[in-house]
Amino acid sequence: MQSSDGLDSRQSWMRLAVTLLAAVTGNVGMWAVISALPEIAAEFEASRAMASLPYALTMLGFGAGNFLIGRWVDRYGMARVLAVVGLGLAGGYGLAALSPSILFLCAVQFAIGFGTGACFAPLIADISQWFLRRRGLAVAVTASGNYLAGAFWPVALDWLGGDAGWRWDYGALGVASLLVLLPVSLALRPRVPQAALARAEAEASARASATGLSPRKLQWALAVAGIGCCVAMSMPQVHIVALCVDLGFGAAVGKEMLALMLLGGVASRIVSGALADRLGGVRTLLLGSVLQCLALILYLPAGGLTSLYAVSLIFGLSQGGIVPSYAVIVREYLPAREAGARTGFVILMTLIGMAFGGWLSGVIYDATGSYALAFWNGIAWNLMNIAIIVTLFIRTRPRGVPAPA
Repeated sequence: MQSSDGLDSRQSWMRLAVTLLAAVTGNVGMWAVISALPEIAAEFEASRAMASLPYALTMLGFGAGNFLIGRWVDRYGMARVLAVVGLGLAGGYGLAALSPSILFLCAVQFAIGFGTGACFAPLIADISQWFLRRRGLAVAVTASGNYLAGAFWPVALDWLGGDAGWRWDYGALGVASLLVLLPVSLALRPRVPQAALARAEAEASARASATGLSPRKLQWALAVAGIGCCVAMSMPQVHIVALCVDLGFGAAVGKEMLALMLLGGVASRIVSGALADRLGGVRTLLLGSVLQCLALILYLPAGGLTSLYAVSLIFGLSQGGIVPSYAVIVREYLPAREAGARTGFVILMTLIGMAFGGWLSGVIYDATGSYALAFWNGIAWNLMNIAIIVTLFIRTRPRGVPAPA
């Protein structure tokens, strides 16, 4: 398939740049509450598990948004959906800034997470249809917007607002949603040519038939694997700021470690995307899952400032390519015309894992007074994930069907 089909063309790369801008702005909804976790716990006099609940609700909303909004994008197109989401996020941030209780904040965070979902799996599914030879790289760049949002916005808001607090941060994010997402939606109005879409779908169907797995079985296997890897992934990502506060390093240091972790994740996603174009999604996913498990083990002896910085970077470099690999596998083996819904469903399952894992780590902390067992819990879930991916690797090895170009 050549650029004359509309894929891997100059228009595709321009669309990727605009998509990345939308992702960096829209995905901050899932990180804002992590940065504010210590402040929220102190203001509402909440336990660590209760203070983690707004994040859990954010991830549940985020997962639902990835799935449902993905279906709407399949039907109405990315541009219309993103414009509506930009308005909704602005209102959601405004309400969160006025939260009178942690339960009210939980409800609003679910809505923010739902809107934020439009800027992850739906954007990934949309951009994946504009590429073939460089699909893995395009998916990885788009998915990197999620980590760039977490690395950029908390630090930027601290610089702009100083000690203004988490409520000021939410108000600023509402304004940013309006100023960026509405104009960007106009640039996403073109849709992929139907001839290119039909040819990509034919290739995916031929590859899927060689695996011996039905689309439904493959989708559910990816879903269960996604839960396992993301329960593990959530421990450092959700609780690194709180861990640093407990160790006496302060929330600012924790935010820096989170930013370092996420920047490492960006690098990992780009490299994994390039690998996926050469090795395929399943092999790339297996590599990322194994590296993430090893990185989690390294957290166990780390307790000093330098070691935590180092391990946080290693963790980011290890796991960044995992979630985008699920999207690549969906596009390699499942129908192209259902990309938004199927990608959204698999991402929904990974986010359920993130929500459950983030909350469960807080429960374990409250019960034990430390995060040691929470890390072991993550390692156990990661091992389950690896077992499933090894099985998929064996079942999805090509049998006379060429690997993705």
